[in-house]
Amino acid sequence: MSSTPSPGLPNSPVQSEKAKRYDRQLRLWGDHGQKALEHASVCLVNATATGTEILKSLVLPGVGSFTILDPNKLTGEDVGNNFFLDSECIGMSRGEVAMRLLLEMNHEVRGDCVQESIEQVLESNKDFFTSFNLVVTCGVPEKSLLTLSKVLWEENIPLLVVKTSGFLGYIRLQVREHYIVETHPDSRTADLRLDSLWPELEAWLESQAQSMDTMNKQQHSHTPYPVILYKFLKAWRSDHNGNIPANFKEKREFKELVKTGILKRENNSEIDEDEENFDEAIRAVNTVIVPASIPDNTMKILNDECAVSLSSKSKSFWVIANAVKQFVELEKRLPVEGLLPDMFSDSARYVELHNVYRERANQDIEAILKTIHQTIESINIPRDLVTESEVRRFCKESRYIRLERGCSLETEYNGGGNLQSLQCGLEDPDSDALYYLVLRAVDRYTSEFGSIPGETDTEVESDTVKLKSIFTRLCSEAGLHPPPGQDDHIHEVCRFGGAELHSVAAFLGGCAAHECIKLLTGQFVPLDNIVLYNASTSNVSPFKV
Repeated sequence: MSSTPSPGLPNSPVQSEKAKRYDRQLRLWGDHGQKALEHASVCLVNATATGTEILKSLVLPGVGSFTILDPNKLTGEDVGNNFFLDSECIGMSRGEVAMRLLLEMNHEVRGDCVQESIEQVLESNKDFFTSFNLVVTCGVPEKSLLTLSKVLWEENIPLLVVKTSGFLGYIRLQVREHYIVETHPDSRTADLRLDSLWPELEAWLESQAQSMDTMNKQQHSHTPYPVILYKFLKAWRSDHNGNIPANFKEKREFKELVKTGILKRENNSEIDEDEENFDEAIRAVNTVIVPASIPDNTMKILNDECAVSLSSKSKSFWVIANAVKQFVELEKRLPVEGLLPDMFSDSARYVELHNVYRERANQDIEAILKTIHQTIESINIPRDLVTESEVRRFCKESRYIRLERGCSLETEYNGGGNLQSLQCGLEDPDSDALYYLVLRAVDRYTSEFGSIPGETDTEVESDTVKLKSIFTRLCSEAGLHPPPGQDDHIHEVCRFGGAELHSVAAFLGGCAAHECIKLLTGQFVPLDNIVLYNASTSNVSPFKV
């Protein structure tokens, strides 16, 4: 089966081949998302089984470059749980071998390896990490992890902490500020504005509505459903003081009113014709016939201090948000999206209606662009900071934009942030929140003792006592109250001895790579901000701190 290239890329021979290779993912995040991914640079600290699984799922879709920071030599244990390492290379640099084999999967990706420990790099050159768009860590002790997290938090560089041990694993995302324009919501309602028409739209709908009584069967059954809704909404308003159906009862009555417009069969006037456009109109009543409003998540962004008070250091997102805010204050509405959903209609009228919405959207965009140009000149921002394509995407997605402001590791570890979700998880017998804290205690154990608890069978019992002491201290510092039964959890984790199972590493690595792509493309909403995976029960538990 041949694939159809995405229309987002030009038809040059080289890019045509790229479009074929990345066709499926281009359908997900578009050519602009692919461009962002191809310009991204990722750092992986430690080429463990989990770490290489993450990079595999970034290399295949074409991340720009990656750097592996790993001082370790390849061992037989590494080969046993990591499909990206070769037994013939035992004794060689683990990072070098992983980098070489990963690059074989995509020759357009660039790779590098630094054979130093994270402690050495943090001590000699902290700015090393500020050149990356994203840093991922696997198996980093708590002390070094906190130092790294502070550096990245100050620079607003996302940090993804991924840890697996035995049948358990977790992902913890630290990001100070992350805005998402294209959130790709599961359900998207049509932006038809039937309660607040502009002259061109009202004129077109009115001309079509007046012609419906004289249309033949073919024309009537292929009339776009916005025309049907407009016609009967006009009649409803005339009988209800200009108001639209506002509650369940009124909308049910309005649906019955719409049904009266369905043609009757010629040979039996008691039976309705099968008109799919009327079925579409009735289904759309609950979502389309609503008062125009601005979603809370959008207003929160438009009223944010970063959107209100711009400076020469403001990001393009906030410059656009400032212009949209001024537009909303003037027009009392969001810009028209300019999109028309698929519907049962003849092509000619569908295109005409689509053009009416698109023309209005273009007018709104021009007004916002004019405001942006004036703002750029007044605060001395580079003129090329904001592109027209960015403005168009912002306007099209203005109802769904999101802003995520996270909690730093330092704040979490010191008992700050929102720990209610974690405490509720501890009190829930079906939750695995307790394991998250035990795995964090393992990281602190490694920082204090320089080893992993339970590495040998003879040390399991003694290490369990030490780990329990650290766990108790950790909970006390965070102000958390673990439930009874913690001893069994601590002993179980100690028995794992830090072993990585490839099946767990592959699953969690794939999940972590998805989060990386969300962050690098600026699309889809990333996790907020912890998820724990228990392979023995196939349970996934999200938490927020």
